[in-house]
Amino acid sequence: MNGAEALVQTLAASGVDVCFANPGTTELHVVAALDDIGTIRGVLGLFEGAVTGAADGYARMTGRPAAALLHLGPGLANGLANLHNARRAFTPVVVVVGEHATDHQHYDAPLQSDIAALAGTVEGWIRRVGSAADVGPAAAEAVAAAMGPPGRVATMIVPADASWYDGAEAAPVIPPTTARDVATQTIEEIAGVLRSSEPTALLIGGAATHGEALRHAGRIAGAAGARLLCETFPARLERGAGLPVAERLAYLPEQVREQLAGTRHLILAGARAPVSFFGYPEQSGDLVPAGCTVHELAGTGTDVAAALGALSERHAAPHLGGAPGSARGDAPTDELTLQSLGLALAALLPEGAIVSDEAITASAELAAATETAPPHDWLSLTGGAIGQGIPVATGAAVACPDRPVVSLQADGSAVYTISALWTQAREGLDVTTVLLGNRSYKILAMEVGHLGLGEPGRLTQDMLGLSRPDLDFVALARGFGVPGERPGTVEEFNAAFSRALAEPGPHLIDVRL
Repeated sequence: MNGAEALVQTLAASGVDVCFANPGTTELHVVAALDDIGTIRGVLGLFEGAVTGAADGYARMTGRPAAALLHLGPGLANGLANLHNARRAFTPVVVVVGEHATDHQHYDAPLQSDIAALAGTVEGWIRRVGSAADVGPAAAEAVAAAMGPPGRVATMIVPADASWYDGAEAAPVIPPTTARDVATQTIEEIAGVLRSSEPTALLIGGAATHGEALRHAGRIAGAAGARLLCETFPARLERGAGLPVAERLAYLPEQVREQLAGTRHLILAGARAPVSFFGYPEQSGDLVPAGCTVHELAGTGTDVAAALGALSERHAAPHLGGAPGSARGDAPTDELTLQSLGLALAALLPEGAIVSDEAITASAELAAATETAPPHDWLSLTGGAIGQGIPVATGAAVACPDRPVVSLQADGSAVYTISALWTQAREGLDVTTVLLGNRSYKILAMEVGHLGLGEPGRLTQDMLGLSRPDLDFVALARGFGVPGERPGTVEEFNAAFSRALAEPGPHLIDVRL
């Protein structure tokens, strides 16, 4: 078999069943192998940022890596922003980047670049394949590296001749390493902290924000009288009626300082100590309150779920510290505002939904409003690189075809990767995009005040505005094959949202706020 066939067979045997792709000439042997072998589903994206974001969304929901097939250095460069988000989410992603044939590289052809240097920016596993015989073993190593705790981006650089030459073989599966156990002494020390009478908060992140780990965290906090917090942008937060309520850390540093004021002990489980997203004049970026001691229960690469389970045994509680029951109000019928939109989503969000949240300035209010909706998963903008929301929703829908996906999408970041709507239409994915339009980069307008720049001038206002002309997202969606509509009232939104959930395939609802 040739190298491309060995690549596909090894990836499939290692558990990769989807390849999101935007291939070029150097990857066409891989495309042909996907076609001939037929064990891995190929999903085309029109832009590499949509491809890498979809691979991230898929892996967040399955816990298994998807492959992302990219064309040379420029293709990888186009996908780096969402690989950065995947890195921050500790998402397992296998990136296959084609390279010029080995004997062609010395010509410095127009698309020649330093692919390894680009791949190094996401601080994952990187391997350049030397020959066709190396492809299978490298593919097995890539999957094992991506799956090794806590999850990472693994990049294979495959010269075209390594794909097209024979002499390759599929490689045996390599089991990934397992997470390290947390020392019993550490668990006992944290248990002692929880028994103290001093104000304590348990801050969870990573794998601790869903599944049994979250439930253990809820029991611990409930039994110890501690506050349960989670990182600002969790990769996957399980939430809703009956589940433990993890209060998200705020975005703005002054809000975090207010949240944590008076806390004497901060216990970290899968999360890092809080810092501000940006530096500000005359302010420290460290948001841990003065007089507060930070205790790490489980850090990167450790088994946070097992650690929380062991700690929970020492603080058994008869309840989960969950949100109220499933009763919820009727959808509102008054003016269409951010507040009424949140109430409408809380009333209409179906059980088992997956929410991809790139609502930016609207995120906190919509998250708060839906806290007691039926149980659902919430996928956040982990690395702050905008253009994640629509692609992550796309990948989540491929991963979970039996679950409705709702994409809460700000207008400014939507245009970065809006072509992912085309992939949703082509694949018939059940994604409802709620486009939140304030016709500006509102978060930057907010940051102008935080930086003490005073009243923004005409040029600054112009740089932060998304008008002249206005973006017509209904027309854009229809151009990509997705039906779109623009409700003017809450009643019209309720009808549009219910209709989108009931009808198969993707929909876009443009909400002007």
